[in-house]
This record gives sequence, C-alpha cells and structure tokens, in this order.
Amino acid sequence: MIGLIMLGSIINYLTRSTLAVAAPTVLKDLNISTQQYSWIVGAFQGAIMLQPVCGYVLDVLGLKMGFAIFAVAWSFVNMAHGMAHSWEALAGLRGLLGLTEGSANPAGMKATAEWFPAKERGLAGGVFNIGASVGSMLAPPLVAWAILAYNWQAAFVITGSLGLIWVALWLGLYHAPERHPALTPQEREYIISGQEKALQSDGARPSVLKIVRQRNFWGIAIPRFLADPTWGTLTFWLPLYLSTVRHMDLKQIAMFAWLPFLAADFGCMFGGTVSMALQKYGKTSLINARRGAFTVGAILMLGVGFAGFVENPYVAIALLSLGGFAHQTLSVTVITMASDLFKRGEVATVAGMAGTCGNAGLLIFSLAIGALVATIGYAPFFLCLGVLDLIGAAVLWTVVRERA
Repeated sequence: MIGLIMLGSIINYLTRSTLAVAAPTVLKDLNISTQQYSWIVGAFQGAIMLQPVCGYVLDVLGLKMGFAIFAVAWSFVNMAHGMAHSWEALAGLRGLLGLTEGSANPAGMKATAEWFPAKERGLAGGVFNIGASVGSMLAPPLVAWAILAYNWQAAFVITGSLGLIWVALWLGLYHAPERHPALTPQEREYIISGQEKALQSDGARPSVLKIVRQRNFWGIAIPRFLADPTWGTLTFWLPLYLSTVRHMDLKQIAMFAWLPFLAADFGCMFGGTVSMALQKYGKTSLINARRGAFTVGAILMLGVGFAGFVENPYVAIALLSLGGFAHQTLSVTVITMASDLFKRGEVATVAGMAGTCGNAGLLIFSLAIGALVATIGYAPFFLCLGVLDLIGAAVLWTVVRERA
C-alpha cells in the first residue's frame, strides 16, 4: 500500500516539476520574464495553500475515492499546460494544478496513519516521501528528452497522461486495512494494536477551529513554513539557476538537475531511520525521536548556505544535493508528526493545514527570488535556506507537547 501511494506521489511531483525543467525553453518561446515566472510559480503556491480543503475532502469522502478524483483532475490540468500561449494562461493553469495536487501530502499521511503502527510510521512516511524526490528527479531527463524529441508542449502531455494510468491502479488495488481482502486477521491486529488508542477516530468530522487552537498544530506548522522554501527553490528555480548563473544548456541541466532529488531520496530514508534508532537505542520517546531527527537535518542544511559563494559549479551542485538530503531528512519527520499528534479522522486535515503554512513560506520566498534575484543574485537566498531550519528546530522543541 505504501508503495502504491508512493507511486502516486512520484507522478504528483513529476507533473508539478515539468514546468520548472521546461522553463528556460518556455520562457524564451512565450517571451516571459523572470518576474512573470515568479508570478506563475506564485499562482501554484497560492492555490496549493488550500491543502486543508483537500484534506477535509479526503477525511469526508474517504482516501480511495477522494484521492482518485484529485489525481484525475491534476492529470488533465497538467496536459492543458501545452495549450497555454501567455504567462497569464500558465498562471491560471498552475493555480488549478496547485489546488488539485495539494491532495498528495494529506493523502500520504492519511494512508500512513491507517496502515502502520506508531513505531513504523516514521520510516513509512520516509518511503512515501521518496515519491516527491523521485518524481522531481525523473523530471529533468524525461522533460528534456520530450522537448528535444518533440516540443515543450509534448512534455506536459506525457507527464499528465501518466497520472491517469496511476488512477486505474489506485482504484483497483487500494483498500483500507479493515477491508483489504489479502490482509490476515493477525496482520490487521498488528496494525491496530500498534496505534495510539487516544488517536483513534471518534467518527466526528474534523474541526478546523479546534485544530488551530492547539499548540501542537503550530508546533509543526511553523517549522513547515520555515523548511518548505528549500524544496520550492530546488523544484522551481534550480533549472533556471543552472541556466542563467552556471550557464548550462538543456542537456547539462538534464544531467545535473536531478542530483539534489536523488540525494533527497536517501534523506527520506535517513530521517525515518534516525527516528527509529533514537527510539530503539537512545530510549527516547516517539516525539523526541522525531525532534532529534529534524535537528540533525537542520544542522546538515547549513551546508547549502555556501552554494552561492563557490566558483566551481559542480561543488555548488554537491552543496545543493546536500540541501536536498538534509531537507527531506527533516521534512519527512515533521510531516509524519501530524499522525503522531492528532486523531485518525483529523490527520489529512491537519496535514493539509500544515502544508498550507509550508506553501505560504514557499510562496513568499519564490516571490522574493523573482523580485530580487536580478539585483542581488541567488547567494543570499541560499544563505537564508541554511539558517531557517535551525529556527524551525527550536520551535519544534519548545512548542510541541507530547500527548498524555
């Protein structure tokens, strides 16, 4: 089941990354400026901040049908990008894509909460979040190939059509644990007995007002706000950075732009492994293990601050790859905490609301890059990314309280 939803995450991030890889070609073809591109990116980030709506729909309709509806929608919207002839049209389509693709993280957290006992959720969340890294990693070579073999419009059609294939797999193969025909009673009992009884759903619909009054929500939402600009910078701005600052052509971008996301794959597993090791060998509580793993990632993030100051482009790529590794180490940790701290019937809504905060940070950061990069360059932004997560770690340690 986690492999199936990870595959959905791969498709989700592959489609959202298509424009970033195609950006040097699209911007030139449609005569779009860097600032207008930042508005296009901003439209996506503004719409994806509606993740709480996605999470609420998933909690009410159920994971299987709700996620299928969103996936069909984002697939068609992505393919429609090929018909855009202006930055305004692209911005509108990016907004629709952001609205529908905002379902991925709430769906992943809901599936993890349903299918795994507490001690395994960190690693399971890491496996799910590999989808974000793999999808972003596949985008540079696949999109570059489509552009070189056909055109940039074909790249959106190809990546969008993959989503429709996945929906067919999802509808045929996904079942909740209590209804899965292949699950034995022993396996079902193992899952249920390993989950916190206090977090079992009481059948009530999630209350947004109740959630925002809880300090634990802000304890995970604020670190998301501070951490997510890293992923947005790698996803939406890295190809342009390699093109304009490091003077790489499309083939070179295809060769190197995927490396930070390969490193991020390992970070997904590393974060979950650190959390499990701290519980097993350090005898720490579940929440302290999560906080410890986040802190390790935050310290590693300091390296990305030097990416804008080194002369060698390959050293810069190595530092940005360290950033991908470190970000996913801490990101998978804080995302998983929604299922550690809130009831099963609230997990998707909480994950969506925390995702809104994360995407708000990403939106602000992207607009700042678009407005200022022409005058101050990328180096100050890389420096900020290296520091923000340390502040997020401090918030995680001081605001979050363990449930009794």
